[in-house]
Amino acid sequence: MGKQVAHPTDSIYACARRIIIPSPLHGLQAGNQILFLLLHIRFSPYNYLMIYIWLIVLIGLNTCWLGLVVFALPGNWLIIISTALFAWWRWDDGVFSIYVLIAITLLAVLGEVVEFLGGAGGAKKAGAGWLGMFGALGGAVTGAVAGTFLIPIPFLGTLIGACVGGGLGAWGLEIMGGKKMDESVRSGVGAGVGILFGTTAKFAIGVIIWFIVAVAAFWP
Repeated sequence: MGKQVAHPTDSIYACARRIIIPSPLHGLQAGNQILFLLLHIRFSPYNYLMIYIWLIVLIGLNTCWLGLVVFALPGNWLIIISTALFAWWRWDDGVFSIYVLIAITLLAVLGEVVEFLGGAGGAKKAGAGWLGMFGALGGAVTGAVAGTFLIPIPFLGTLIGACVGGGLGAWGLEIMGGKKMDESVRSGVGAGVGILFGTTAKFAIGVIIWFIVAVAAFWP
């Protein structure tokens, strides 16, 4: 018979057998067998392979969530939730530390502040009231969806739609609120420019969040 090739994890099992000293008591022997089984499962190459497969799925899912930011939707927060759930599920594997989760959460909060200051803040700075600010936010979401289909250019069409929709939303509600035409137009332009800045900045922050999660997932 040919020489038997050792399994890659034989050395781990051998160490486990040397550490786990058989006891004459049946209860301790049962405990030793359970501990050995847990070591077998944890250090199995199949277990490591499955972790990497699930991490690839997580990164792909986070990429989809990142694209939602352009639609003025909470894509960054969906990245946080997906990563936090994965960390909780595989916490014993130490894939994501608590510091990584805190860092990406703070970045997501920063992204929301920047987006708000960009859209509603831009309209407010141009002289819009609360109606114009809410019109800018609602119009940005509606315009992003419409721009995706009317301008079939990935991301660019969505971004243009969000800016135009936000401007029209602020302008329309300002008109309804009794503002003059020139004041309403100025508010709409301010909202559109602000949304462009806010959405672009939030997307950039989302890319940083995505990158941090990707690096932490595969960092040795």
